Amino acid sequence: MRYMATYDMMETMRNANQWLGATALSFASYPIFSMTPNPAFQWMAAWGEVTERTFYRMVAKPDWGIRTFTCEDGKDHLVSIDIVVEKPFGNLIHFAVPGRKPVKRKILLVAPMSGHYATLLRSTVKSLLVDCDVYVTDWHNARDIPVSAGKFDVEDYTLYLAEFMREMGPDTHVIAICQPVPLALAATAYLAEEDPDAQPRSLTLIGGPVDPDATPTEVTDFGRRVTMGQLEQTMVQRVGFKYPGVGRMVYPGLLQLASFISMNSEKHAKAFSDQIGHVARGEDGDHDHHNRFYDEYLAVMDMPAEFYLSTVQRVFKEREIARNSFTIKGRAVDIGKITSVAVKTVEGGKDDISAPGQCIAALDLCTGLPDSKKASHVEPNAGHYGIFAGSSWRNNIRPLVMNFIDRNSEAPKPAAKPSAKSAAA
Repeated sequence: MRYMATYDMMETMRNANQWLGATALSFASYPIFSMTPNPAFQWMAAWGEVTERTFYRMVAKPDWGIRTFTCEDGKDHLVSIDIVVEKPFGNLIHFAVPGRKPVKRKILLVAPMSGHYATLLRSTVKSLLVDCDVYVTDWHNARDIPVSAGKFDVEDYTLYLAEFMREMGPDTHVIAICQPVPLALAATAYLAEEDPDAQPRSLTLIGGPVDPDATPTEVTDFGRRVTMGQLEQTMVQRVGFKYPGVGRMVYPGLLQLASFISMNSEKHAKAFSDQIGHVARGEDGDHDHHNRFYDEYLAVMDMPAEFYLSTVQRVFKEREIARNSFTIKGRAVDIGKITSVAVKTVEGGKDDISAPGQCIAALDLCTGLPDSKKASHVEPNAGHYGIFAGSSWRNNIRPLVMNFIDRNSEAPKPAAKPSAKSAAA
């Protein structure tokens, strides 16, 4: 029962606030009150509507919302989301567009497992669907995974990525965003030794902490200051009886959300107070800026405790990827073994989570890769979110990434066999 009471208490508080919002909205919306109009009832209903929506979104997995796509033939084609590989902690999904002409670029988009669902990359997927065949890693909420499924740490995550790359084949181009960047690099190095023919054509790393100490941020400083014992005592809880993963140790999504909001509490408080005013005046909508942003931002998922703790310990504190000392089941993974996969890094000049310098460190680790296979880009005015979504991604970064993919789409030439003369010598 250790840590279970606190998990249930957090869920109870969330549930109670959702109920209060629904109650206020229902009460203030009674038709009888229309006989004597009073602004107080309008504000109460607006507060209730915003509150109910806010606390409901915290436990609702967002929908991808990508149902049709207009192709070059001018027709709208349905988009089906198919499961290619199904595993306990995450699936490989494919955004199939039946009836569309085959496209050359096959993309594996590696979504982060850092509190939000893969749907956070919705706009990125939409932009790639234009001329790419898109696959995405869709990670599951840990509270819905039974304890019988076992553990899931950074080594398991890396092996999942390697399996997904094998499934998709060597003509794949991998784009990893944020948290999975160092592990996508490790998975590629793992395949370079274990199954060279399954390696992807290219690897694009966007805003990830390959070397957290290259340019320290508040995130990396936190990882340095806090001990592993403190993290386990304050951040880890056990899933309650309401969910299939009862008893599993997790880093709860609600606790993560509290940390996210505390970093910019005044900004978020103003956004919600302004939204209540918009609702009261009838100026809101399901797809207004506030709801579009917060419907995704508030939707959080629990992370397996062993994944969270091993990420902090091995990626941030011990810097195993940065020191090229990462191991899987006791076997060393040498990033220098990557010799044929083109690697590109993308960083944002105003990224305060994974600052410039942390991601480009990957290129120095690829000692076996020729300079012609390496590339990097820093987007001067982009923050962390802007380097994979928004105008910076659409206008500047995406065209560079597509050009990089096209330049490295050909299969690597096999090494030349020594001639009989040189062999005799």
